[in-house]
Amino acid sequence: MKCITTKHWMDRYLLSSLSSSTLQIFKSGASTILPTCSSSYRYYSKTSTSSTCSSSTASNGSSSTVNEERNRLLESSLQLLKQLKEKQSSSSTMILNKKDELLTDTFGRKHTYLRISLTERCNLRCQYCMPEEGVQLQPSENIMTDQEIIKLSRLFVSAGVTKIRFTGGEPLVRKNIESMIEEIGKIKGLETIAMTTNAIALGRKLERLQKAGLNLLNISLDTLDANKFTIITRRLGWDKVKESIDKALSLGFNPVKINCVVMKNINHYEINDFVEMTRDKPIEVRFIEYMPFDGNRWSDQKFVSYKEMLDIIKTKYETIEKIPEDHPNNTSKTYQVPGFRGKVGFITSMSEHFCGSCNRLRLTADGNLKVCLFGNDEVSLRDLMRHGVSDDDLLLIINQAVLKKKASLGGNNNMHEISQNKNRPMILIGG
Repeated sequence: MKCITTKHWMDRYLLSSLSSSTLQIFKSGASTILPTCSSSYRYYSKTSTSSTCSSSTASNGSSSTVNEERNRLLESSLQLLKQLKEKQSSSSTMILNKKDELLTDTFGRKHTYLRISLTERCNLRCQYCMPEEGVQLQPSENIMTDQEIIKLSRLFVSAGVTKIRFTGGEPLVRKNIESMIEEIGKIKGLETIAMTTNAIALGRKLERLQKAGLNLLNISLDTLDANKFTIITRRLGWDKVKESIDKALSLGFNPVKINCVVMKNINHYEINDFVEMTRDKPIEVRFIEYMPFDGNRWSDQKFVSYKEMLDIIKTKYETIEKIPEDHPNNTSKTYQVPGFRGKVGFITSMSEHFCGSCNRLRLTADGNLKVCLFGNDEVSLRDLMRHGVSDDDLLLIINQAVLKKKASLGGNNNMHEISQNKNRPMILIGG
């Protein structure tokens, strides 16, 4: 690997933002993977204060703390379940008899979309997703098994979920992903199987995944410059991503969605280059506002709002038309340059949130249900399953979690409040 040049002044800006250890890896031409913790990460509750790697002694203490916290949460969930059965037995029966209401919250939002993180591991180290020092990963026995994922998929579909998206980490680093998706693809009532991937390993797996039932694909790509890709992701691989996009198009995925997190002075100069990708191909570029998560060094100085992005596009394309929404739960504000085959969209989570129409629930790789991306309340469905709780009882717990979902932004008022609250890093939530 050649030394990265600073042919543009924005590349100099990027290089200056990296630590000396990362720069040394680039300058020396080393291909060594940056160290990542393999011990259990700290459980993210309101009292958690750290997400970084520590010494083995500290890690062991952290692991003990994780287990204690999980045991406490399990006992709390079991106690809640007991109360539901004893004091509200008739209500509980009524809830289970109305499965179409199990995933409806107090604001009338019906949740039909489940995002499942398959792993905490990733083969990239994107700046906005993973802290540079790495994250403390769960031991493998704490990650949901294939059968647990299949079981929960069936359970959520029985309660009204029609779309499941697999995320990570990087979902394609999980072993046996093709056979697991083949099983989930057989679930009656499931209409859409989607995946968000960095596409490094997609090329050699995509055909089997498509045959298994994968019918919607989002590929994360934040730059069209190979050198800058290495800086943003702290890894090589731009050529593999490009090849995977071409393969997805050749296999008939329509559209192929490209997720691009926009950061000021890092890649906002490339917005119009991404728009140009949509000229002749069925590609939908989705520009995502930079969101604060633990360890990603979020700053409003890096934030670019959707209206600012739109203004940048209009400097090159005089006309860009808004496409009418075709689904009440769309997260994207979609536009199209007249005559272009593809489209562009904006995920405006920070400047104009869409919480009022949210229909999403999330399962972390270790089996915790998160009803809101920005909230830190979680309940471990994995632990309840391993404790032997019945499917009906799991549904009651899921229903109670959904009923506690806040109106917007996990109970926060704006992006600045979100940035001050403890939450998992994005890689441990599931992108």
